[in-house]
Amino acid sequence: MTTLLVADHDNRVLSDATARALTALCALDDAVHVLVAGHQARPVAEQVAKLHGTGRVILVDDAAFAHGLAEPLAALILSLAADYRVIAAPATSGGKDVLPRVAALLDVMQISDVVRVVSPDTFERPIYAGNAIAVVQSTDEKKLLTIRTSAFAAAGTIAVAVPIEEVVPPQGVWLARFEGETLSSSDRPDLASARIVVSGGRALGSAEKFQEIIGPLAERLHAAIGASRAAVDAGYAPNDLQVGQTGKVVAPDLYIALGISGAIQHLAGMKDSKIIVAINKDEDAPIFQVADYGIVGDLFEIVPELEKALG
Repeated sequence: MTTLLVADHDNRVLSDATARALTALCALDDAVHVLVAGHQARPVAEQVAKLHGTGRVILVDDAAFAHGLAEPLAALILSLAADYRVIAAPATSGGKDVLPRVAALLDVMQISDVVRVVSPDTFERPIYAGNAIAVVQSTDEKKLLTIRTSAFAAAGTIAVAVPIEEVVPPQGVWLARFEGETLSSSDRPDLASARIVVSGGRALGSAEKFQEIIGPLAERLHAAIGASRAAVDAGYAPNDLQVGQTGKVVAPDLYIALGISGAIQHLAGMKDSKIIVAINKDEDAPIFQVADYGIVGDLFEIVPELEKALG
């Protein structure tokens, strides 16, 4: 039996999350087939075909999959499920939407946010906002997994691409339909995959101060911008910048936390960062318990000095 990985993409570019999930699944010692379902998405399939660990690429090109709707994608995965022992997806918004549907249709339990593959039927996942790691053993015939990609390095590339096989999708009348979308554009790196993240908290005091303090430092470091839930709830930053248990989980090489106290929900989303730098005027702030470097002081004075030091 083999493993099926559902690729995360935008019909043009494969997300870094898929390459990271592929690394996790290679620990199963199974052949990994990657499903690319989209519209005019052959460029994505060609990218997948060059990833180390990919045994085969299944390309399903149909307008029904143009916008990643979970309903037709779940039906497609179900039609392929008989050939696979494990069905997995990155723990992105798309993966979290479609895989529970597939699990329900197959009447099996889903194991969410896998951070380590112990054996073909045993996995580790965080619980209690990441304060404990549960070892989960599944007796289901089919294992359905979402992979917390921040726990794994991205798969490398190979010189010779594996075959791409086109498959005709099942036809149906779907209850869900795509009406439209409003996309934000930014020249900054994507938050989920950035090497450096600068995040701000409620201590910044206003949306204007958030941009005034966070923006120039992030620009200087070529970093993505993040925010705590408190900052988002206060209206300082949009929802898509939220880092934490109910936001995005990140693991950059460098995470700079400005005015963030370090509530357990926020720590769950960033504590796997390789280096954590915290600036906070409260010396007892929980963020200092996970920080590699900490500065106790006024961020409105320290951050401008830091920018000067960076040249």
